Amino acid sequence: MKKWLLLTIISAFALVLAACGGGSGAKSSEDYTKENPLVIKFSHVTAIDSVKGKSADYFAQLVDEKTDGRVKVEVYPSSQLYGDADELDALMSGNVHMIAPSVTKMVKLDPRWQYVDMPFLFQDAEHVQAFFDSEVAQSLFKADALASNDIMGKAFWPNGFKNFSSNKNPLVKPEDFAGQKFRAQAGKVLEAQFKALNAGSATISFGETYAALQQGTVDGTENPHNNFDTMKFYEVQKYYSTSAHGRLDYAIFVNKSFWEKMPEDLGKLVDEALAEATTYAQGLAADENAKSLEKIKSAGSVEVYEMSQAERDVLKEAMQPVYDEFADVITKELIDGIEALKK
Repeated sequence: MKKWLLLTIISAFALVLAACGGGSGAKSSEDYTKENPLVIKFSHVTAIDSVKGKSADYFAQLVDEKTDGRVKVEVYPSSQLYGDADELDALMSGNVHMIAPSVTKMVKLDPRWQYVDMPFLFQDAEHVQAFFDSEVAQSLFKADALASNDIMGKAFWPNGFKNFSSNKNPLVKPEDFAGQKFRAQAGKVLEAQFKALNAGSATISFGETYAALQQGTVDGTENPHNNFDTMKFYEVQKYYSTSAHGRLDYAIFVNKSFWEKMPEDLGKLVDEALAEATTYAQGLAADENAKSLEKIKSAGSVEVYEMSQAERDVLKEAMQPVYDEFADVITKELIDGIEALKK
């Protein structure tokens, strides 16, 4: 009798746990209010007034409006929580729930993410957008390397085409790069890019790049107009060339476990907000980069050289060894898929 009673109590307790989410800690949307919201920690490394910074803040605003304050996105810009080297690990461990890294930061999980560093792979902004909207891009999000590390890819946010800058001399012809050292993001493709130009590279976190340029640790760097502007690199660089040789784009990644435990109705609203913020980011990038180029020109401290397509073609030919070395790493399928989207 005692045994039967004990089993009955255990069974009843199990049913209660199941009704409450099986003890998993899952909550319903009713558990979240303005006073006790679901908090999403969103960490990124760029300035508040950058394309990424403005888009992240817009996303937070949309989430607040759509959920009536029941979900709060806490945005931490300018490496306030984590820098370039740490934010991916922070996401995987759940210390933050959302990041927007330069896509090349994902190379430690999947080398194909270095596609943006392949010289002159993208023709123009329309070509980039066609890629973002394609199944080719989605295939990167669907890779096992993300899911197995508790990561989910959600969206692409553009920044812009990268341009070379230097403190030594204008950078137009391949020989202009010889002997100089450039700050670059981590990655073998970028190392090969500068090697093809007889230059060196150093991996330095984005937040420390200004000081590295100021102190002469490196001679130059590569950035979209907006990053060069908002990080005030024009204060510590003398020459800037509109080479448009590579891309610096971001992708939104979230902690998979956290995202999937979000109450379904709130998750749907958050995803709607992210879709709208993505459209906003895509329009903002072009406008902000155009404004930033004019600001760089008007600063008076930098000599801006606007390169012709013929001059870019000469640089592209000099960087052909990068394709010879890394076509198999990035994969022919991905490179050909991107090439096929050109109009």
